[in-house]
Amino acid sequence: MAAKVFAYFVALVAVFSVAKSDPDPLQDICVADTSSGVKVNGFACKKDADVTENDFFFSGLAKPAVVNNTVGSVVTGANVEKIPGLNTLGVSLSRIDYQPGGLNPPHTHPRATEIIFVLDGELDVGFITTANKLISKSLKKGDIFVFPKGLVHFQQNNGKEPASVIAGFNSQLPGTQSIAVTLFGSTPAVPDHVLTKAFQIGTKEVNKIKSRLAPK
Repeated sequence: MAAKVFAYFVALVAVFSVAKSDPDPLQDICVADTSSGVKVNGFACKKDADVTENDFFFSGLAKPAVVNNTVGSVVTGANVEKIPGLNTLGVSLSRIDYQPGGLNPPHTHPRATEIIFVLDGELDVGFITTANKLISKSLKKGDIFVFPKGLVHFQQNNGKEPASVIAGFNSQLPGTQSIAVTLFGSTPAVPDHVLTKAFQIGTKEVNKIKSRLAPK
């Protein structure tokens, strides 16, 4: 019996070890010292004497962002770079605001699962599995949707009014890779012959896309 209980315990620990994202903290707080040149899996800790309440505070998600770009959406992050007190805690938030028709283009978060709560408006959302299956849903105010870690996903405002969501992540810094910008706007650039073969388009089309996605 004891051996069976021990086996269940080991299995449970293994499941939680796989499911978690960021490492567990080893102290009460480890406020990020973003000025430190020390590079670790996260940020070095501030001295306790230098920690203040403002290290755990951020008001940047209270109001809609001004949307003034070609895709029609703006992401405002509330991660460890904005809230140093999140360092080692394994959580963060973002607010995403969309104009009517605005798109948060296909992208991935390599270090986190994302869950969104619709504050206002209506959205078409979806993610694509590694079996190339699209899982999609139309959302309205008050709805929740989950995007599994690492999978390509998107959101688009399908209404006639602005929309906004709050997104939660199980990482202090989930990272974002926008598919189009990653492939056509990287530095150094991905070689044209790679993109022409991958997308079955000509060099002229590749250069046209690159020019549109080049940093302004």
